[in-house]
This record gives sequence, structure tokens and C-alpha cells, in this order.
Amino acid sequence: MLGVMCGLAAGAWLGAAEAPAKLVTIGLSPFLISLAMVTGVFVARWTLPTLMKGTGYIFLDLREKPHLIVWAVLAGAIWAVANTLTVFAIRDVGISIAFPLWNTNSLVGVFWGWFFFRELRGADWSGWAKVVGGALAIVTGATLLGYASSHGGTSISAHATTGIPAALGAGLLWGTMYIPYRKAYLSGMNPLSFVTVFTVGELVTVSTLALVFRGGFAPLLEEVGRARPALFWLFLGGFCWVLGDLFQQYAAKYIGIGRGIPLSNTNQLWGLAWGALVFGELAGSSSKGLVFGGSLLMIAGALGISTSVAGSRERSSQQEAMERECQRYGLRIEELTAALAGEDPLAEKVGARRAWDVPILLGAVGIFVWLAIGTERPPIAMNLAWVAALLVPSLLLLGACGWLLWKRTKFS
Repeated sequence: MLGVMCGLAAGAWLGAAEAPAKLVTIGLSPFLISLAMVTGVFVARWTLPTLMKGTGYIFLDLREKPHLIVWAVLAGAIWAVANTLTVFAIRDVGISIAFPLWNTNSLVGVFWGWFFFRELRGADWSGWAKVVGGALAIVTGATLLGYASSHGGTSISAHATTGIPAALGAGLLWGTMYIPYRKAYLSGMNPLSFVTVFTVGELVTVSTLALVFRGGFAPLLEEVGRARPALFWLFLGGFCWVLGDLFQQYAAKYIGIGRGIPLSNTNQLWGLAWGALVFGELAGSSSKGLVFGGSLLMIAGALGISTSVAGSRERSSQQEAMERECQRYGLRIEELTAALAGEDPLAEKVGARRAWDVPILLGAVGIFVWLAIGTERPPIAMNLAWVAALLVPSLLLLGACGWLLWKRTKFS
């Protein structure tokens, strides 16, 4: 239940995080938008772990599992490239079209979960039927959406040849990114520790992309200055993404990437809602039926995959994957088993919080306050009633799942 709830909450906040990327439609560079969002992600991914567990806990977790640091940095680099591609996709085909296309990452995640981590090995016929049927539904839904974007009679179709490959490329990269995720949790690492290092790979990669493709430091700095009134919204989008990604990490930890990632991909429903209801992306389109039908079909496929519960033979197979990690890196199987059951073997080894935890938290709040000063409302048509209607259930999921994680695992 905890993994499923985290997957649903991840969907809500990952969907909301993409709304600020609509600023690309007013002329901001996709590289600038990605850089600003990732900088917001960097701030949030140090702030939330510090608030929940403290830096002493994070550093001890990393010292005990140093082999995972390079995997976390690699995952962050992959994420940064994928996120930049999503901004191009949103610019060219809109949120409501791009979201379902890049959520084909669930297919990639299911494959890697089976190939590397023995997920679904030993599953009965009903489990395989749900996974295969769900995969087919996702592919069919993506095909419908691709057809709708190319024959919709709107401005979307004019850029479909670039927007669709960008969205599908992001899906491929994000699906591959889940390999380090699962490797970390089969090694007993706390998701909060993993994302702290993950964000280093993100920031370095997206900064490099921005410098290379925007002509160097001076032109990039000038572009940042022109975008100053919109930076707060991009940082806020990065913060929302961290909330969603943390829930997604916990879902991957407790029910695996083959089930947790498709469930978190209900973010496509939220993306469709933000694009169609808040920004009116489908106004005047002649293919609304295909868009909604394709989205619902993909959601049904993702839910079908996520409801495939692991049986005893599959759990035994996954135990073998854990034992392999223990033998390879000298870990203790008892601690790994306890960590995957929601316990926190590391907590007893950590002393009092560090003196610098409070300055880190205050510094993060100060950055957001500074950015909020002088911020202007984006010159984009928005339906504020629908903004409020979408934020209320998102906040309810945040509160309920945050409380459930604390009560059951103390954010382990």
C-alpha cells in the first residue's frame, strides 16, 4: 500500500512540475528553462533530505555505500538530458501530447527491471498477462497520441516531427535512469541520500549543455538576466519535481521499478489536465477524442502493470538479486532486507544533527524569497480556477503520503 500511494503522489507532483515549462512558449530558451529548473531541483534536493533526516545521516549513508555515488551521478546526468528534451517537446507539441509520449519510459523500466534485477522472474501467468497487456496498452495509446498530434488541425502538427522524437527520446533516457535507482535500493541506500548525490550529476550536465549550446558563459548570463522575472516559477517547478521524484523513489524502493514507475506515470493524466484545462492546449483541435482516448488507454496500461502483485517465486528471485549485490559490494543481507521492509538500520548509528543543517534550510528559503521579489505573472493565458482545482488534490496527496511515510518508515 505504501508503494502504491507513493506512486500516485509522484504522478500528481511530477505532472504539476511541468507546468512552468510552458514559459518556453514566450521565447525563453529550452536550455535556460532546464538550467533554471535543475538549479531549483538542486536547492530542493539538499533542503528536503536535510529537513527530514539531517546531513549527518546522509553523509553516513554515502560513506557506507560509496560504490553508489557514481551511479547516482550518472542517473542525474541522464535525467538532465531527458529533462531538456521534454522542454523541446512541450514547446513543439504541448504538455498534453508530450506527457503520454515520454511516459513510454515505463516500458523501458519494466524491461530493465526484468533484465537486471530479476523482477517478474517466477511470476505466474496472470502477472505476466497484466504486464504484457499493460505494455501493449501503453504503446497503443502513444501511437494514438502521435497520430493526433500530426493530424489535429492545430499548430501542434506543424512541429510534430521534432516534438515527438524529443518526447520519445526523453522516455528512453528516463527508463534507463531507473537502473541506478533500483541498484541503490537493492543495496539498502535511503532515497534521500541517493537524490542528494543525484542532483550533482543533474546540475553539472545541464550547466554544460547550456554553456555549449548558448554560446558560453557571457551570453548565458545575459539570458538569465533577461529571464529574471520568470526564474521564481522555474525554481518552483524544480521544487515540485523533487516532491514527485522523492515519492517515485520510494515507490521504486518498495514495489520495484517494473511496478512503481508505471504507477507514477499517472502523471500523464495530471499533465493532460494542466495542458488542456489550465492552458487550453486542445482548444480548436479536431482530435480531442484521440488525445483523451490515447491518454486513458496508457493510464489503464500503467495501472494494469502496477497491480501485478509479486508472488513468492518472484520474491525469491528478487532475493537472489539482493544477494548478488551483497556479494559484489560486501554488504550485509540482513540490513538490506530490513531496509526494503521499511526499517532504518542506519538510524541507530547517527548522532545529533549537524550545526550546519539550519543554515542550509534558511539559505534555501532565502533563495526562494529573493527570487519571489520582483517576479511577474507569466504572460500566458491560464484558467486560475482550474489551477486551484488541481492544486487541492495534489496537496492532499502530499500530506497523506508524507504522513504515511513518516509513520511507517520514518522516511527510510
